[in-house]
Amino acid sequence: MQTVYNAGHAQHAATHEFFRGRLVPAFEVPARADYILGAVQKAGLGEVLVPVDHGRAPLERVHAARYLRFIAGAHTEWLATGGEGDAFPAVWPVRTLRSDVEPASFAARLGLYSMDSGTPLTAGSWAAAYAGAQASLTALDLVLAGQRSVYVLTRPPGHHAGADFFGGYCFINNAAVAAQAARDAGLKRVAILDVDYHHGNGTQAIFYDRADVFYASVHGDPRTEFPFFLGHADETGAGEGAGCNANFPLPVDVANEDWFAALEQALARLTAYRPELLVVSLGVDTYGGDPISHFKLDEPEFRRMGRRLAAFGAPTLFIQEGGYATEAIGRNVVAVLGGFEG
Repeated sequence: MQTVYNAGHAQHAATHEFFRGRLVPAFEVPARADYILGAVQKAGLGEVLVPVDHGRAPLERVHAARYLRFIAGAHTEWLATGGEGDAFPAVWPVRTLRSDVEPASFAARLGLYSMDSGTPLTAGSWAAAYAGAQASLTALDLVLAGQRSVYVLTRPPGHHAGADFFGGYCFINNAAVAAQAARDAGLKRVAILDVDYHHGNGTQAIFYDRADVFYASVHGDPRTEFPFFLGHADETGAGEGAGCNANFPLPVDVANEDWFAALEQALARLTAYRPELLVVSLGVDTYGGDPISHFKLDEPEFRRMGRRLAAFGAPTLFIQEGGYATEAIGRNVVAVLGGFEG
């Protein structure tokens, strides 16, 4: 299996974040990708490739142009206002407040385009996220050219990013960008399977009223787990997308066999949909030792997951999402990919 590696990921390097209201050392750090790259190379899974730049246009097929403009220049603007280090939002346009008018104030726009205070906007956030989207598009090109599967090794992750907001460590929604590009390339039906511990609220929202991209997610129950406000089982799509969204929220103490039972339910829905491409939002924060998650999967379960995804039988694009037990992330990702390769 070839890997497309975003070497520019390290430009996004936060030192701290807000977690449940406290300032703590950042969980989403460059070492995550470093450990994965080392494990992929040691396992000899295949060639490691560099991304090809497809420009900003494919990103604008998913994200609002004004949002992309803001993210691209936000940290420079932050410094120009007298800010130091990483920028964090402090105010948001919640219910009854307007979000259609872009404020002149940088602090207000930072809140307008964000969903939480736990995602540091660093000097390299835009460069790293942009390169990650290019890695996803490059990997898609390989799959469309006939590769059975390709893995995108990138950070920051993407599945919490909406059409016009960042959050959950995510700035550009790589899975959504790849899925839309696949549709633009002529595929009729694309499926996104999200196995990250946290629900991919951004991905769901982007495709919620569409029938050409099916989103299915197995994740921690949003009544207790981030992102809290999306990911419930009764969210099944709207308009033309009715029936094309399937959430399988699980309690924090779920047994591994019950996790796999939920995965089977998700795959059953995707089998009925008959996608021409499967995009896997590959979060391995379902690992039992993850510091901000609560499931119990380990290497044997990740290998089993990979084998099951291979049995699904569709061309498959793996895109890296979460996983914050830094020293374990490499072996867990390799277990999934190795299981898939058989």
